[in-house]
Amino acid sequence: MNAPFTRRRLLQTLPLAACAGSFHIHVRSQESKKSWITGNPGIDKPREIALGLLKPTQAQIEHAWELHFGSVVFESYGFAPRCAIDAAAMNEAIKSGMGAAEITDLRESMSMNRNATNERERKEFLDAFHAAGVTCIFQNAGEEGSDPLRLIKRLAHFTKATDLLNPTLSKVVTSAEIVALKQAGNVGLCFTTNGVPLMQDWESVRDELRFVRIFHELGTRMMHLTYNRRNPIGDGAGEPHDGGLSDFGHAAVAEMNKIGVIVDVAHSGWKTAYDAAKSSTRPMVASHTTCCGVYEHFRGKPDDTIKAICDTDGLVGICCIPRFLGGKGDVTALLDHLDHLIKKFGAKHAAIGCDVAYTSRFDKEERAKLLKAPGGRADKWEHLWPKDDYVTSIEAEQSVAWSNWPLFTLGMIMRGHSDETIRQVIGGNMLRVLKANQI
Repeated sequence: MNAPFTRRRLLQTLPLAACAGSFHIHVRSQESKKSWITGNPGIDKPREIALGLLKPTQAQIEHAWELHFGSVVFESYGFAPRCAIDAAAMNEAIKSGMGAAEITDLRESMSMNRNATNERERKEFLDAFHAAGVTCIFQNAGEEGSDPLRLIKRLAHFTKATDLLNPTLSKVVTSAEIVALKQAGNVGLCFTTNGVPLMQDWESVRDELRFVRIFHELGTRMMHLTYNRRNPIGDGAGEPHDGGLSDFGHAAVAEMNKIGVIVDVAHSGWKTAYDAAKSSTRPMVASHTTCCGVYEHFRGKPDDTIKAICDTDGLVGICCIPRFLGGKGDVTALLDHLDHLIKKFGAKHAAIGCDVAYTSRFDKEERAKLLKAPGGRADKWEHLWPKDDYVTSIEAEQSVAWSNWPLFTLGMIMRGHSDETIRQVIGGNMLRVLKANQI
């Protein structure tokens, strides 16, 4: 299913840069030896910065494009391209007296599914998706926490998009569906939540965890055990004292294994993540994190925890957050973390979970038209982060932009990794873990 395409077949069958402009633009860019150009400065500028850091040969670029766009690319955690809001509709809502929480929900809904109702945003969304060469994203479709009503909001927003755009964009729940998407030239979302839905009645363990099954029926295939803070399951990455997985946490992991929901410890404390790996009977993940063996950060994972995750036949996804990557925080730092994973733990345990999104280039002009909205949450509970002294840069932020996915493949080629290793990292491993958790 991941056999390399010939160059001729690739140009005949894949949308590639044609989906980021037109087929004729792609042909001209091939002729000018700049296959990475799309005509969208929001995509092309970050690529120019990354290429300046990587300094590849033309042959390496061509190899990367053929390999990347000929492979199933399954992001282990992230966000579909975000749409521009509708300022006129937002302003009407503000003038009607809509409250801060409802305004926030409306803004999120627009950014997540306006592609289903607005032609300009639909084109922008699909152009960016195809330019990145991503087949499917394990999509963050839940707010941070364990309240089922809070978790369900983003799930609803993205379900609207997949319902109305299907089959161009579809919700997927199996690995076979993702392979079929690639063959059809379509894209998809596989849903994950930033928490395990808990009733918080505390009558019995079984009653407390019964919504895991409900959310699985809604299409959720992965859940964070914790976000940054402590909860009844265990401690989040931001807690100064990590007590590990609780007795109830062990029960939660067992229920997820039973139902077919992937256990994700990306935001869990080091001991909590380690304990979860020792508890899980199915492959589990830290879907978007970094390696403390390269740069120690509380949102990363130390080698002993990574090994425990790998021992479940799971994987670790490296994110594109510069302050978590350390060093200069740019695309070369991302590659350093991938190298560490591949060389120390094996290619079958590495993935990429960007945790960043492309935003419609029309969003800024829409936001400039907005009236002043009611005040929202100033100090969000989940954003109580330990402080660090990292200072970011434009080069760092831009070089690991989500639309630079093909350049992550390029970077791995330049680091000497084989095509088969790269296919595993950019999609094959996440497909394997999803399949292993299917019931």
